[in-house]
Amino acid sequence: MTSGTELNPTRRDRRHQVATRSSQRTAAVPARPAAARWSRRRGVVGAFAAFAVLGFVAAYIGPTGLALAQQGADDDESVSLYASSLDDVQSLAGDEAAAAEPAALNRESYSVYVKPKPTPTPKPVASTSSSSGWRPPFVSPDPGTAQAIAYDMVLARGWGDDQFACLVALWKKESGWRVNAYNAGSGAYGIPQALPGSKMGSAGADWETNPATQITWGLGYIGGRYGTPCGAWDHSQRTGWY
Repeated sequence: MTSGTELNPTRRDRRHQVATRSSQRTAAVPARPAAARWSRRRGVVGAFAAFAVLGFVAAYIGPTGLALAQQGADDDESVSLYASSLDDVQSLAGDEAAAAEPAALNRESYSVYVKPKPTPTPKPVASTSSSSGWRPPFVSPDPGTAQAIAYDMVLARGWGDDQFACLVALWKKESGWRVNAYNAGSGAYGIPQALPGSKMGSAGADWETNPATQITWGLGYIGGRYGTPCGAWDHSQRTGWY
């Protein structure tokens, strides 16, 4: 028979049994190396870091990508420099067309004074009837002669006796007051020595024989070219012809 203490083991004996069982389980299960536990921790940390990077990238790229997309859309709608210059040209052309119409000015509040230009002093002009020296004196013509006809026509034009005296001297030198005077060298004909004589046909068809027709044409020629008979006389004195 055993004692009561043998049937109820002591606390020491229980501790020994627990330790024995623990050592047996430890011996049965092989110990895991420390490197395996470290690798698992590294994997967890790496995965966490990867998720963190992806979250950061998503947070950054999201607004940035949206801004880039909006900028691309704005670039599509933007106008090139060439097109902008064309718009400027068209707008300038429109402005010029609008500016072609002058704006109305309101002058109710002020007056405009324009300084008058000074009247230029007329320069003296040499008279075409200036005498080169001697002027013939007036002599009354014989009635019924060609000179008498010319005298009435001179007075009718408003010329005086001095102009008639110049006319008498001029045509006496040219033709001697002969109706049929003819210059074979030049072809001049009649009292005024028209060149050619057919010019006097504008005064009448009888220009070859009628002294009044020849005188009418001659006075018109003198008045148109020299102004007065004395002007024609002075020119004839200087040049030898009129």
